[in-house]
Formats: sequence, C-alpha cells, structure tokens
Amino acid sequence: MKKVLVFGGGTGMSYLLRGLKQYPLDITAVVSVCDDGGSTGILRSELDLPAVGDIRKVLISLSKKEDEFSDLLNYRFKSEGSLNKHTVGNILLAAAASVKGSMSDGIKILSKVLNLNGKVIPFTEDAVTLVGEMEDGSIVRGEHFITQTPKKVKRVFYEEEPKISKELIWEIYNSDIIVLSMGSLFTSVIPTLLSSEVRNAIDNSTAKIVYSCNLFTQPGETDDFTVSRHIETLNNYLGNRKVEYVIVNNAKISGELANKYATEEQKDPIVLDLSQTKKLCKKVIADDLVITENNVFRHDYFKLGYLIFSLTFDYNYKKDIIGGLNEKNN
Repeated sequence: MKKVLVFGGGTGMSYLLRGLKQYPLDITAVVSVCDDGGSTGILRSELDLPAVGDIRKVLISLSKKEDEFSDLLNYRFKSEGSLNKHTVGNILLAAAASVKGSMSDGIKILSKVLNLNGKVIPFTEDAVTLVGEMEDGSIVRGEHFITQTPKKVKRVFYEEEPKISKELIWEIYNSDIIVLSMGSLFTSVIPTLLSSEVRNAIDNSTAKIVYSCNLFTQPGETDDFTVSRHIETLNNYLGNRKVEYVIVNNAKISGELANKYATEEQKDPIVLDLSQTKKLCKKVIADDLVITENNVFRHDYFKLGYLIFSLTFDYNYKKDIIGGLNEKNN
C-alpha cells in the first residue's frame, strides 16, 4: 500500500483527507498547531498545549465513523460560563494530551475511539508562536492576528525553531507522496514547513511532492495570487526539492455565490496561468474540482482523492495532465 503524507491544517486539509480515505492508501496527516484564536487559543494559553482545533478537524475527517462523531466533536457550547465557545472535540483532545503527557499520545487515544483510516501527527509538541512580517515591514505576532490584519503578508516564521519528533522525520523518509494541502497558505500550510529538520528530510526523501491548490484567494494572504505564485511561495519555504506536481481546478467559477465571495469576503477564483505554472513543475493536473456545499464552494474531495491516488501509480489521468518542467507536453 502506497504511503501518502499530507501537510497542512484547517478545513482545506480536512476535505482533502476525506477524499484520500476513500482509497487504499496509508495516510499520515501532519497538522499545523500554531492557531491561537477562539477555543483553541484559550486551551493553549491555559494548558500550554499546541493548538488543538485543526487536529480535531483532521481526526473527524479521517474517522471511519465521521457521520456518527462529527456533530458531537464539533459541537460548540453556548453559555455564560467558562465553557462558552469551547468545542467538545477541543476539550477531549486537551484532556487526552494532559492525561497521556503529550499531544501525540493523546491523539492516539482518540484515534482508536474514532477508528481512524490513517494517522495524525502534530507538527510539533511546542506551543509555537507564528510571526508575520507584513509588506510594510511591520511585525504581527500570533496566527489569529496575522489572519485579522488588513495588511498583506510578506513572510512568516516562528519565534523559535520548533522541536520535531523522530516519528515525523521517519514518516517523511518513508512516504511515497508528500502532499501540500489546500488551505490558508501562510497560516496553515507553510507553518508545517518551518523547520530545518523537516526541509532536510524532504530533500532526502524520494517522495513525489504534490501541491493541491486552493480554489480562491485569501484576503491579506494571497490577494491576486495565481497558481504559479502559490507554487513560487511554497518553493521559497522548501529546501532543495520543490513542488513537482500541482492539482488545480480548471472549471469556471461564476454566478451569484461567486459574486458574494468577491464582494463580501474579497475572495476571487485563483487563475491558472498555465504557461508560467508549467515552468515550475513536472505536471499540471487540471480538472473540474468545484462543488457547492451548504452555499459554500468546496473541492470535490472524492475526485481530488482519486487524482492523488492515481499519482501513486504514475498513471496519466485523462487528457488533462499537462506536461511541464523537463517534460514533453502530452
């Protein structure tokens, strides 16, 4: 069984994993732990834990009992007391980590309960603080504040070099495919690459490096970013090895909901600048990947999972795999 290692966090990563678990793959998710807002931020501050919110989402998405546990673990208390705004899953994760002595061991407990189709590893056990340097030179500390500032992000980094587990390095060395998930580029995906140990391990691995590109730009982070600009940015945080394959949506996104995204959220569909993208990677895998769920645009996670699964067999999916760097066009 081929081993797929996914880096990222948030809703985007959850959808990608939901698709991957449909196929016979050995899945490991490496989850960003720098969130410091909401329920996660409170638990992190009080208990000195890495962020639990994204881990909760990933555990649910990989669970074979997702339909049974999703509503329960995502339930958010509404009260006048100390439980207000906390989610059940966040509290369970914090409790498990406290009982077992580490977030990794706490995750293993809940993984058994949820009957996971894969493995979940926190990027680090440290309560790391993400720092953003804005384009005007100002510094913003904390993932929550970086996402809220109206200024554009120039780069992100941690205040201190995070400690990386031997388990994570082993997973990198033994993976067949490394996937950089769609999600907030500077505050979910790149934070899982901010380690010299991780970059060195990727450089010394033989895994294919795949990027699953977002559907929309994100205000303050990726305004006006094309597909190639996303890849270039990721490559700046990788080591000697760069993104080799990119999976992108090629369906037109329009209509009333798209207009709402543009006017109310300042989010625009990401443009596939094919000629420039082909210069950066070996293959551009383009397909209609858009679905609408609860009046929100989402990736078609089943199709996305299939595209990644197909890459494990060097299989050219349909006619929409386009040759790129050092490749003849199909």
